[in-house]
Amino acid sequence: MKTKDVYVVAGVSGSGKSTIGRLLADKLNIPFEDADAYHSKANKAKMAAGHALNDQDRQPWLETLAAKLDEWSTGEGAVLACSALKEAYRKTLETKTPVTWIFLEGSYALLKSRLSARKNHFFDPKLLQSQLDTLELPDYGIHVSIKPEPDAIVTAILQKLNQ
Repeated sequence: MKTKDVYVVAGVSGSGKSTIGRLLADKLNIPFEDADAYHSKANKAKMAAGHALNDQDRQPWLETLAAKLDEWSTGEGAVLACSALKEAYRKTLETKTPVTWIFLEGSYALLKSRLSARKNHFFDPKLLQSQLDTLELPDYGIHVSIKPEPDAIVTAILQKLNQ
């Protein structure tokens, strides 16, 4: 069976993963998925209470996402918005199918201002520093700044994908 491309738009909370992921999926004419939708109720409650997830909390979630990425690769393909902060998490996500990685990068001040402006999201902005402390940026994949407007970011990603 022919496989379709699956993309993971990765970065800390507030980097624009969902916004960029949706726009990219529209441009590529493939479905968009948000990894947050696959968190357990317990994980969402823990984050809403201001507690960072640990690796034990994340492992079942990552395994579910790896299976979904494999499923999507045999369907229409997909763009997944997922923090994927650590290399170990990215390895788990790629256990079943190869992924094209897109990393969104921005300053603490910019990220914090975006998080503070969000309404009705389960992520507590106080957890931003813990995510930045956990983040292991790789030297592979596409890396883009979150400073430009979303359409410009997606254009830059598409240019890099077409190189």
